Parts: sequence; C-alpha cells; structure tokens
Amino acid sequence: MTLAARAIAALALLASPLRAETAGEFDYYVVSLSWSPGWCAREGDARGSAQCDEDRDLGWVLHGLWPQYETGWPDYCDTGARPPSRRDTGAMADIMGTGGSAWHQWKKHGTCSGLSSETYFDTARAAFAQIERPEEFRRLNDEITLPAAVVEQAFLRDNPDLSADGLTVTCREGMVQEVRICLTRDLAPRDCGADVIRDCALSDALMLPIR
Repeated sequence: MTLAARAIAALALLASPLRAETAGEFDYYVVSLSWSPGWCAREGDARGSAQCDEDRDLGWVLHGLWPQYETGWPDYCDTGARPPSRRDTGAMADIMGTGGSAWHQWKKHGTCSGLSSETYFDTARAAFAQIERPEEFRRLNDEITLPAAVVEQAFLRDNPDLSADGLTVTCREGMVQEVRICLTRDLAPRDCGADVIRDCALSDALMLPIR
C-alpha cells in the first residue's frame, strides 16, 4: 500500500461514525449466570469475598443483566439516574453474591439500560427468576468433569422456550464459567448476536461442587 493510500485509509477510519453509548439505546439483553464455586476458586477466595462463605451454598448466581447491541455492547454510560444506595445493592446479594457485585454491574451495565437503578435491579431479578436452573447442578456435591455442551443441553431441557442459538456456555481456566442467555428488552427469549455465540468446546470442563 502506498503512503497516499495509507493516509486515505487512516482518514476514512477517523471519519467513520462511532456508535454513541447512550443510556437506553441498545438492542437486547444478555443474562449472565456465573457458576459461583468456580469463580470462588479462581478469584473470590483470594479476595475474601463473602460470596464464597461456606454457609452461602451458592451455585448459579446472576453475574449481570447486560444491554447489548446486535454487535458489541455499551458500558459505563452517562445517565441521569440516581445511583443505587448501599441498601439497594445489598438487597441483590441473594442472587448476585454480594452488594459490591451489584454495584459494579450497575455502574458498568445498568447505567446503559435507560432505567432507574431500582427498575434495573427489578428487571435483573425478574430475568433471573424466569430461568430454570437445572436441578442436577443445584445438588452438585462432588467435582465433575463433563462436556460443556452437557450444561447447555440441561438448560435447554429445562427451559423449552430457549433455543440453542439463544444461549451459550463459556469456560475459563478449564472450568465451566458462565451460561449466557439472550432476551429481548421485554425479557422474551431470542437468538444471540454472532459475537455472543462462542460456545465452550471443552469435552472435560471442570465443575466444582457447591460448598
């Protein structure tokens, strides 16, 4: 490529419109469910997170409700909404692990929803409640290895309104990390965007037991 051609390409990039991250402007939601025992082993125990206390008995927890574009996603949006109080975020600890996690999710994702913090957390709780978490994982007392696809199949079995293109299972450090489910702004199931569908292909993914 000649110097002139490079200059023209650079100018074209500079002139390309960037999608503004405006609160309330998004296409759909991703509901992210994290396998808490795996997160605790990777990060939470070292942080001394209350999410990992043995008396919590947490399995799938709500990592977040994420506004999403058809390609990409907004985060840390400017919003006129009042930030949640510590009481508000603490009230989400039963499904999000800790109030600190709820606060982080509001700052990064909730601010892009166009909702008040109260309505955002109510919507997140409603989305979490409508997803049936398979019973076999709720009773997981021993660590197991399994194809990550088995986790997806269990969620599809227990949530017949979902499709294989509407959820994905992710892995990290050889462990099942999250199940991510795509919903419309009205919380109806829908297919995920191409950048969300990145299924874990491990045939021997580790799942640690509920403590």
